[in-house]
Amino acid sequence: MRRIKGRGAASNPEGRFESIRHLAEDDGWSQALLDEDAPRPRTEVTEERARSVISRNDSPDIGFSQAINPYRGCEHGCVYCFARPSHSYLNLSPGLDFETRLRAKSNLAEVLRAELSRPGYQISPINIGSNTDPYQPVEKRWRLTRATLELLAECRHPCTIVTKNALVERDLDLLVPMARDGLVQVFVSVNSLDNQLAARLEPRASAPHRRIKAIRTLAEAGVPVGVLVAPIIPALNDRDMEAVLEQAAQAGARSAGYTVIRLPWELKTLFREWLALHAPQRAAHVMSLVQQMNGGRDYDSDFRTRMHGQGVFADLLRRRFEVACRKHGFARSRDLRLDTSRFVPPRMPSPQGQLF
Repeated sequence: MRRIKGRGAASNPEGRFESIRHLAEDDGWSQALLDEDAPRPRTEVTEERARSVISRNDSPDIGFSQAINPYRGCEHGCVYCFARPSHSYLNLSPGLDFETRLRAKSNLAEVLRAELSRPGYQISPINIGSNTDPYQPVEKRWRLTRATLELLAECRHPCTIVTKNALVERDLDLLVPMARDGLVQVFVSVNSLDNQLAARLEPRASAPHRRIKAIRTLAEAGVPVGVLVAPIIPALNDRDMEAVLEQAAQAGARSAGYTVIRLPWELKTLFREWLALHAPQRAAHVMSLVQQMNGGRDYDSDFRTRMHGQGVFADLLRRRFEVACRKHGFARSRDLRLDTSRFVPPRMPSPQGQLF
């Protein structure tokens, strides 16, 4: 196993629904595959025709009930991404497949228009990017996130955005007027200020300093912006929490939130592989603290504790976060409100045109 430059995962294990397992054996003829100059996996995007695009949840620890994800998989390649196991539903690996074999919902705007125009639609803010990043690099070509924002702006539907890519600045022409009407809030995820660590944890996301600059750009343009210190990984990036909050506050962030690392399903194995490659001397310590925050296990899915952990170390993180937020005057990310009173259902295209 070796590090693959520009990728977070180092392997491509089968998903949990696969009945066949593949095991590689070195027969002495594969030295070329270990060479740093060996071909690296390329990103492939497959068009997907979605039947629905708004997903709903009633989880008590999530601050929104509706979400849209324009893409399946994420080219950012964040090794800690809790969404990796969702690729198993596509009969693809949560490993390299998750960051190299993507699906783009090419009919997103069309389906979204139909869903928003239904007579029984109940309006509540839609989060864009709850599972995979809406501004990952492939958005430059596919522009599905922008198409979503154009429709939401047209019908004055409120939304929140979560991203770790400075590409969000591209859509300021849409975000600024939406912000004036109380229809949008952007949250930029920054979990470390260490460029070298970020390049290994989240290899194709914007560098930390570039994300801080994006916060400043959004704030100066009048777009409400918050910072998410997420995820916090004990003994790896937790030391940067206060510094991230300070720089984000100086850049104009109004609110802040945090989560700790979550390792559901196949992600446990992938993250252990990453530690063995990039932080072997502290791997056991990191996992020991992770287990302390999860009741002795790698992951505990209990709604009451999964986002922030439990135990002594989790309590310490919570107190540190609260002190820093008071110091910089941050509001809590889930305390902010958007205006749902301006919504006007979009009209469906009609061959007869519109009289009014």
